Amino acid sequence: MEKHFKRLRSHLQRIDLGKNVIVYRPIGVIHSPFKNVRGIPIQPRAAEGVEGVVEIFPEYVEGLKDLEGFSHIILLYHLHLVENYRLLVKPYMDDELRGVFATRAPARPNPIGISVVRLVKIDGNHVFVRNLDVIDGTPLLDIKPYVPEFDVFDVERVGWLEKRIHKLRRARDDGRFVEGLK
Repeated sequence: MEKHFKRLRSHLQRIDLGKNVIVYRPIGVIHSPFKNVRGIPIQPRAAEGVEGVVEIFPEYVEGLKDLEGFSHIILLYHLHLVENYRLLVKPYMDDELRGVFATRAPARPNPIGISVVRLVKIDGNHVFVRNLDVIDGTPLLDIKPYVPEFDVFDVERVGWLEKRIHKLRRARDDGRFVEGLK
């Protein structure tokens, strides 16, 4: 019974729907060679070969059990440098204003980032990854295994990106979503 109340208390601390507040606590921090937003590849596909280390806080290390059996993982993280957002943004690789939900722009109502990266190895509380497109010091919210049978779909269209996707490999962050929205 005590275990049940402890879990319920923990749940209520995280979610207070009456105030529309949801609180997440980082489970670790992402370390990368990128110390400034300018120049960061805008997606993992454009960050080919970029290595980093995900440091998991000690109380969550047990959760890494069995993760090394996967070649790729999904990192969910808090875009901690974003202070404001707009519902219409000029995304990377385009010159027109678009609805933020039709983009991967980091300045969003809930600044949560997602990256699929290659898992290189796990050593204690350090998860070594490759193809990382995240700024150094980013708070990690969660890790999930990437499973193509779950995560890959045949798509018919990719919206406004259809004529611009060829720009991805060269596209880099220019600071517009951190510096331009203050």
